Amino acid sequence: MDKFGISQSAARIEDVRFLTGGGRYVDDIAPEGALYGAVLRSDVAHGEITGLDTSAAAAMPGVALVLTGEDLAAAGVRMDMQATVLANRDGSRAAGPKRPLLAQGRVRFVGEPVAMVFAETLAQARDAVEAIALEIDDLPAKIDPVPGGATLHPEAEDNVAFDWACGDEAAVEAAFAAAAHRVGLVVEDNRIIVNSMEPRGCYAEVTEGRLHLAHNGQGVWAMKGQLCRNLGLSPEEVRVTNPDVGGGFGMKAMAYPEYFVVAHAARVLGRPCRWMSDRGEAMLSDNAGRDLVSDVELAFDEDLRLVGFRADVLSNLGAYNSQFAQAIQTNLAMKVMTGVYDVQHAYMRVRGIYTNTTQVDAYRGAGRPEAIYTLERAMDHAARTLGVDPWELRKRCFIAPEQMPYAAPSGETYDVGEFARVLDRAAAESDRAGFAARKAASAAQGRLRGQGLCYYIEAILGDPSEGAKMVFEADGTVTLYVGTQSNGQGHETVFVQVLHEMTGIPPERIRIVQGDSDLIAKGGGTGGSRSVTVQSQATRAMVDVAIAAFAPFLADRMGVDPAQVTFEDGSFRAEGSNVVMTMIEAADAARAAGETALLTHEAEATLPGRSFPNGAHVCEVEIDQETGVVAVDRYTVVDDFGVLINPRLAEGQVHGGVVQGIGQAITEHVVYDADGQLLTASFMDYGMPRADDVPMIAFYTEPVPSKNNVLGMKGCGEAGTVGALAAVANAVQDAVWDLGLRKVDMPFTPARVWEMLSDRVHAAE
Repeated sequence: MDKFGISQSAARIEDVRFLTGGGRYVDDIAPEGALYGAVLRSDVAHGEITGLDTSAAAAMPGVALVLTGEDLAAAGVRMDMQATVLANRDGSRAAGPKRPLLAQGRVRFVGEPVAMVFAETLAQARDAVEAIALEIDDLPAKIDPVPGGATLHPEAEDNVAFDWACGDEAAVEAAFAAAAHRVGLVVEDNRIIVNSMEPRGCYAEVTEGRLHLAHNGQGVWAMKGQLCRNLGLSPEEVRVTNPDVGGGFGMKAMAYPEYFVVAHAARVLGRPCRWMSDRGEAMLSDNAGRDLVSDVELAFDEDLRLVGFRADVLSNLGAYNSQFAQAIQTNLAMKVMTGVYDVQHAYMRVRGIYTNTTQVDAYRGAGRPEAIYTLERAMDHAARTLGVDPWELRKRCFIAPEQMPYAAPSGETYDVGEFARVLDRAAAESDRAGFAARKAASAAQGRLRGQGLCYYIEAILGDPSEGAKMVFEADGTVTLYVGTQSNGQGHETVFVQVLHEMTGIPPERIRIVQGDSDLIAKGGGTGGSRSVTVQSQATRAMVDVAIAAFAPFLADRMGVDPAQVTFEDGSFRAEGSNVVMTMIEAADAARAAGETALLTHEAEATLPGRSFPNGAHVCEVEIDQETGVVAVDRYTVVDDFGVLINPRLAEGQVHGGVVQGIGQAITEHVVYDADGQLLTASFMDYGMPRADDVPMIAFYTEPVPSKNNVLGMKGCGEAGTVGALAAVANAVQDAVWDLGLRKVDMPFTPARVWEMLSDRVHAAE
């Protein structure tokens, strides 16, 4: 049992299925004979639709249906998409302009869906899209995420969607006024395209009067609720499923217009309909990530302890409010805005700005990477400006273990944390003592070397409640129904490990079922690094229910009182009885006795509080001064994830997150021209990180078990990205600081770094 239990690095059991072609992705399992959908997208960033003629397209061979916004509205479809809307700092409601499923009257970004065609073949659907006559009168495009410019929505004066703040501004101002030192920095956080391995897609069918939508998302219940809302259906009329999903990273957590249109088409035609994005569509229409500028300032006392923090942030929302967008750089970023530092006076103001670009929403970390990046860039800059070692400054400002639980100014309460211990381990594992020699060796070759540190903390987000259901099947297997949703993280393996550890049921007899709103009453899906922590809590509660339910039944067979029945080491037993039964044997006995109620057990559980994974990332870069190429040469991570269910999978999650952070820092960057055309619209222009961009990543853990869940776990799915951005950027800054360069911003592409170094040389001349 121990080989596959908790804290064992068991191999992923789902990998054999995936690697041998057994994966069931949405494009693989669409019903036979389903019509293919293709989307007409705006090629103008901002303009009035003056003509839209679909008659020629509708008459083309194989075409079954062409839909526009007017067609959907005429059919009674609710056209506006759901989105979070905040309260402004003055108490008023933030802007909530309607985002239509298909454009109505005006287009606001290149890639906005205008019409959709359904035909017998994909080629026919795409040909018909080309035949649609669309006329648009151009309007001025707004690209820069600053207040002002051409108006996108009348509800948003100066294109400001919201003006939000948290903290006591007056108290922070007083802390800054009394401070011995004040250091500020403007930090840019570039926009990226998510580029999951599997692009977005879906199919819809109507069976026995019920709508079934399958899409590659991060959960089914939110999508089901929105389908009911927009199509005017009852919950009993809708089933939503998620098959295997090839990556989500937050981008697939929300609804998109195509899903509603495909579902409506299937109902109108009485035939299954399918749609799959290609890579070009994905780069135009998937919600992007990051894209903000933060003006941050730190205040220190005479002993260089942090006494004040404030930030003024401009966040690019794109053309509309996406589902969670307004909350990302506000409520979510706020939770870790002061990081692991003991400072009570903090104030953050954020303004969301509409631009004629694709929407921006959650991307791995969703607000926490952005907040930590800003804070850790500022801490590093403050240390260098004040003439103190960046590692030492952080140690001076850490929250001490004896201060736990610690009430942060964000309103969050950190339950545990031993940050100095983790940092000391990072110094040892990264061979910090040997850095000077490595820097000298690089210099001897004409290269610059820098070392960057980021100490991050993350707040686990998402619904703190989850349910689990276990069914003992007639063939001796057990089916575990879970409310979370794997997007490739290895959940199938982890949840089998957890149930095996708690019950002794052999791993090969456990089957995981997820992502089906008919089979699972409710669930929170995946997102916010919640899945393993929350689902394991629910599984623990479900197992307790099962043990309690079996006790009276087994007591009769053991000839003891139910209170004497115990469950230990995978078996039921009782003192004074020689009857010993595994849980599966107990279920078999219940089945034989006709006690069918004992074959199904379920429970819900709610975490009493968040967990706060944290850790230190140490990055070393080497810069070729002649070409501007930045190479990440060494990378070390020491994390506190509490108790790990599967260390191998946790390490894999960190590796993936770090690579995404390195990608944003060095190779990835979205560029629009002045007319709102996406210039980085293919992998010829958009730099995804490759194997030779990434070094071996050393991973270690210094666990401090969480007190906010019974297993002591802390989520790990997004932590790699949260720590990576500032570690890389601070390494680049370290490499060029002695050259007099005091501000560097991502992405550190060869061209940008070469220009930065060249400008320094020219300035010296």
